[in-house]
Amino acid sequence: MSTKINPKVARRLGVRRFEACEYLRDEADVAAYLEAAAAEDDPRVFAAALGDVARARGMSDLARKTGITREALYRALSADGNPELSTLTKVLLALGMRLTIQSAAT
Repeated sequence: MSTKINPKVARRLGVRRFEACEYLRDEADVAAYLEAAAAEDDPRVFAAALGDVARARGMSDLARKTGITREALYRALSADGNPELSTLTKVLLALGMRLTIQSAAT
């Protein structure tokens, strides 16, 4: 359940929406953030986290590197998106990351 605050009250109090992309400063931050999102076992969480990373690194630059339009990236890398594996791997490679597989028993 999300709680909404009156925008005027929020401005007066100096409260603003949390943006994860403001805290993704280096590769270690990005890797830890994506690893935590992947551990949620919800592909929507991972896609949205990847979208946060993409915005932190620059969506236009990422679109150029992947050959995927900015609009398509925004759609795919949202909590409501459903990116194909090829999209995920292109984005990860463009960000300097890669998928790894490990046993779920560990």
